[in-house]
Amino acid sequence: MQTPIMPEPEPTGRAEAGEPDFITRHFCIDGRVQGVGFRWSMCYKAEKLKLTGWVRNRQDGSVEALAHGPRAEVDALTVWAHRGPPGAHVTLVRFDDRPPTP
Repeated sequence: MQTPIMPEPEPTGRAEAGEPDFITRHFCIDGRVQGVGFRWSMCYKAEKLKLTGWVRNRQDGSVEALAHGPRAEVDALTVWAHRGPPGAHVTLVRFDDRPPTP
């Protein structure tokens, strides 16, 4: 089951000069990341950063997530994902940026 981060914002079109560059990033996080509150902590961090997307546990023991928002905030979530919440032991974070949806 996916845990939503926040509802998707209404599309606003391309960023104007001085507006943030929005990106969508897909994550796969390995290590001791299930049973330690990783999903809920990632949702909390993403909400604080005003990002949208989802987080879910995978059958292989990893956590998968998708986050959308301003590049700087998505980058901040990426840094956080490398350490996770207390009790987690992250061994690998794989991520790739996805093309924006129309």
